[in-house]
Amino acid sequence: MTADAPRPAVAADVPAVKAVTEAAFHHYIERIGLVPSPMENDHAANVAAGRVFVAGDPVRGLVVVVPAADHLYLDTIAVHPQAQGTGLGRTLLRWVEAHARELGVPEVRLLTNAMMWENQKLYERCGYELVERRVDGPYDRMHYRKAL
Repeated sequence: MTADAPRPAVAADVPAVKAVTEAAFHHYIERIGLVPSPMENDHAANVAAGRVFVAGDPVRGLVVVVPAADHLYLDTIAVHPQAQGTGLGRTLLRWVEAHARELGVPEVRLLTNAMMWENQKLYERCGYELVERRVDGPYDRMHYRKAL
């Protein structure tokens, strides 16, 4: 396993999951005027449910995935600012796609806030297609999918 290969998170990883998520999303609060939803997730519950996979030692990135019958939903991808620009985000996306294939589902779905344009550019460069833009409560979200 390489240093960036994701592994299932365990209870001892919860503080790192919270810290990486906070560090990765905190700068968006001012831009979007709201706390990004990944910062409000119940990290302990997601880890306990087997949805969180972490990369690095110490943890520098993570994904939260939720399997469905016809797709894998990428709920969160977070890379600590100190690890941004290293390719870890792309590594995590490739891992999510490989995990979806292992699960036998034909696509990955995800969403991002309309004000998180850096994320939109990354997803599009990695082959994700915009499916729709939809307002969900206070969040203006861009929904993406990638067929595998």
